[in-house]
Parts: sequence; structure tokens; C-alpha cells
Amino acid sequence: MPNDKQSPKTWPRRFPASIEPPATSLWDSVAVNARRYPDRAALMFFGSRTTYRELKEASERLAGRLHTLGVERGDRVLVVMQNCPQLVISHLAIARANAVVVPVNPMNRAEEMRHYISDARAKVGITTADLAPELAAASNAMELDEGLAHLLVSHFTDAIAPGDRPGVPSQWRDWLLSRHELPKLASGSVHHWRDAIETGGKSPDLEVARDDLALLPYTSGTTGLPKGCMLTHGNVMHNAVGSSLWLGMTPETANLTVLPLFHITGLVCVMHASIFSGGTMVIMPRWNRELAGQLISQYRVSHWTSIPTMIIDLLASPNLGSFNLSSLAYIGGGGAAMPQAVAETLLDKFGLKFVEGYGMTESAAVTLFNPCDDPKLQCLGIPFLSVDARIVDFESGAELPDNEQGEIVVHGPQVFKGYWKRDEASRETLVTIDGKTFLRTGDIGYRDADGYYFITDRLKRMINASGYKVWPAEIETLLFRHPAIQEACVIASKDDYRGETVKAVVVVKPSHAGVNEDEIIAWCRTRVSSYKVPRFIKFADSLPKSASGKVMWRVLQETELRKT
Repeated sequence: MPNDKQSPKTWPRRFPASIEPPATSLWDSVAVNARRYPDRAALMFFGSRTTYRELKEASERLAGRLHTLGVERGDRVLVVMQNCPQLVISHLAIARANAVVVPVNPMNRAEEMRHYISDARAKVGITTADLAPELAAASNAMELDEGLAHLLVSHFTDAIAPGDRPGVPSQWRDWLLSRHELPKLASGSVHHWRDAIETGGKSPDLEVARDDLALLPYTSGTTGLPKGCMLTHGNVMHNAVGSSLWLGMTPETANLTVLPLFHITGLVCVMHASIFSGGTMVIMPRWNRELAGQLISQYRVSHWTSIPTMIIDLLASPNLGSFNLSSLAYIGGGGAAMPQAVAETLLDKFGLKFVEGYGMTESAAVTLFNPCDDPKLQCLGIPFLSVDARIVDFESGAELPDNEQGEIVVHGPQVFKGYWKRDEASRETLVTIDGKTFLRTGDIGYRDADGYYFITDRLKRMINASGYKVWPAEIETLLFRHPAIQEACVIASKDDYRGETVKAVVVVKPSHAGVNEDEIIAWCRTRVSSYKVPRFIKFADSLPKSASGKVMWRVLQETELRKT
């Protein structure tokens, strides 16, 4: 039965209150379905069909190559790719090689990537040829004994059906179909993907299971560099299995896989959930509304985990009437609130209720989820399978009654084991309440009388731009390196499309009085991912400061919010 915070009115009656994560590793999901459904499509990508048997075999060959390159149990391997079959194969191969995946946002620039190599102590990276120069540049800027020893590089054409390359949008053809020159790696060797797949060695014995480390995704914070989140096979398997149950996934499910697979939600609730259920991933390398509509129609897509900006864009397509969306049984996601008007359009025109969920990298994605049959709009949902969620007082940690605001904390088998090499940060984030370990989310909210949770504010400074988290401290650190900037404070600005976007308030040095907004933005664009780049620069004579000299960012933030 559900716990006392899940009223019978809200809890889906067909579900148990909790599930036990499988004792096996993530590899076992593909191994099992390669036996059950060897000829079923696991992946579809621009006319190329990969069956479960082919997915397993390719992953085993790559695992063998990783083993011959010296990858051992527990070693960290970087995966830097947009969505493509090679990304899925890489994740499975790393699991099969008993190693740990470090998923890296492909929008990162070399300056950002150096931290992932050094902090994770990774010696092997896997990427696509369009991104390889950036990753090689990151490694080459490091000391020889600290950089990558091996870089495996794939071309998108390694996974796209030959011939006329069906379905590739015209604006993507140069990007996806060109053969890029491979970079040099100062500290090691560059390997071709096809060689690695076709001539891989024997895979090592499978040694990892539920309690072994599986993923090391990085998340930034209020201060300092991004921190690695230690997620075990059990953490990830719980939410992969739970998502497949909650969303009604079966071997007949077709998942539109456009949510980035370097991001924890796409990685766990789409990729691993689909593989566990034996369904098909219809993969898009990035968002394109016309292609999305065509793929939903062509492959009779049943499930689409998304973000509101994608749905808003698709509904605005002049070709919307030509798309057949009748196969969609589930559409939902998180990262930003769904506007009520858009949700009403989905329901009125297509009979679809948008189902919102909530989670963090530290919790292998979902911890709260709306029931699919009874979702509330702009709501985080109810506690997910196996989750104990509470609203607690900021100071005492005491649980608060319904409709009182406090910090959202969650306990469950998906909660991570702590931050990689960051014991103090782990102790601050993982707290003990009633003898159980809870994750402090840093989000302020309340629970209503029906057991649904809502967010009202954040304890942490964070900007949510189309579901991507931007931490102001990171961008402020960058801006301080600009020769013209004396002081900087980064805040969120409302954006009708992205939800929030990045705005910087800066004080310019007297010697650089002529610098303009476009120059600063262009400088930032060469150094950080595009979604982190300030869209607006406001010049100020000074920044508000407290008596101790600290910049009062909240004053600037509240002033910005009052403008909208």
C-alpha cells in the first residue's frame, strides 16, 4: 500500500507503493531482450534499424576494444555525443566492460571539458567527429600524463542508412553527412569507431551488479566547478524500471528520443527505460519540429518525454495538420512548467494530458511524478514508486503539514551515493531524518491536501533555461575573466519560450568604457555552452552590496522579476 502521504485518491491503484531494483547491472536489460526479441527494433535513426541482437553484439565488440585499451573495472569513460545509436552502444559497452559512464554535454567547449577529464581521471573518451576537435583540444591543453590516452571517434554516417539518407533535414546534411578530419591527441591515440566495432577484442567477464557505480554525471552548483554524482546500477535501474511501469511501456512502445541522452532524464527515463521494456527508440540528434512530427507519424510513436518548449514549437508548425499524432498515448516531462494554454490545446485538439514529473541528477531523475490518469498542471506530482518525500522546515528539519512551505526532501533507492571526491558537499546534501538518508533538493514548495507537490521558489541560485540548469556562479566566474569587466552578477530573466534565460548585470572598468553588449556576449560564446551564454547584458555603475561587501543578487533578481 502507498504510505500515508499518498492518499488513495491520488495513488494509481494498479501500482505497488515500492519496487525493488533488479540485482543485475544495466547491461542485463539489453542481454535479456536480445534473447527475448532478437529481431525487434531497438533503435531507429534516419532509416537505419538496429535490432536488439545487433545492439548487444555491437556493444560487446566495443566493450572488448575498451578492454584491450586498458579500461578496467570502475574506470571512468567520457561519452560526448548528441543523440545517436553510437551513444547508446557506448553506454552499454562501458557497462559491459565493468566501467563507469561519464556523460558530457556536447555543447560544452574545450575549456569546460578539461574539468571532466581531470576530475573523473578519465583516460578514454568516445565522441563524434564533429565534436572530436573540442574534446582533443581540452585534452591537449592538459599535462601529458593527465590527458586522454585514447579517443574513439565516430561519424554520424556510421549509423545512418546509405543511399539518399532518408529523412535528414536539409539544414543538417552538412553536419550529419560530412566526413570530418580527425584531430591529433597529444597524450595518446585516436581510433576510428568502425575499427573499434569491427575488430574489438573479447569482452571481460561481467563483474558489476546493483551496488557498483554505473554513471558519473556532473552537476554544477552555487559555487565552484561541476561535481560528479555517483549513481549505481541500482539507482538507475530503479528509475528505469519504475518509469516503464508508471508510463505503461511495453515491447510495443515507440519512444521519440529527442530529449538529450547526456541529460539524466533522457538517459534514465527514456533510454534505459526503453531498453528495459524492450521497446523502440526513435532517435533524433537534436530538436526539429518538422522532423518530430514526421517521425511520430511514420513510426506511430506512443511515448514522448519532452520539455514544454518543444511542444510549444511543434504546435506552432504550419504543417501541424499534416502530422498524425493519434498514436501518442503519453506525453510529459519536466524541467520547466507547462503553460496552461498549451496544455489545454494538447487536451482539446489531441486528447492528451501533459504529465509533469520532477527529479534531479542526484536522484537518477524522477522522484515525484503526476499520475498519468490524474495529473495536475504546473505541479511536480506525487511521490514516485519507493519514494518518501517530505516538506521540512529549513532550520529544524521537522516535517511540515499540508499547504505550508518548506524545503522538499526525498528518500528512495534512486538517491545517489554522494558527490565524487566531494565529501563535504555530500554531507551538506544528504541528511538523516528519522534514521533514513534524505536528499536535500534545495527547492522550496508545499504539498496540497491531495498529496501533490508544488514548487514555489529555490534555496539555490539556479536558472532553468528550457530544462538546462545554469548556475550563476559559473557564469560570474567566467565574466570576471573578461578584460573589461570589473564586477558581475548573473540573474534569471523571464523568457516566454525558454521559461528563463541568462542575464548579466556588469560594472565595466573605466579603461574599457567603450565595450558593448554584443562584444561581451560573443566573447562568452567562445568559452561556454550556448545555453549558458548571457542573452542580455545590463551595464551598471555599481552593484548592490551588503554591509559585509557581498553582492546582493536577490535584490537584482527581485527587481528583474517585478519588470515582468
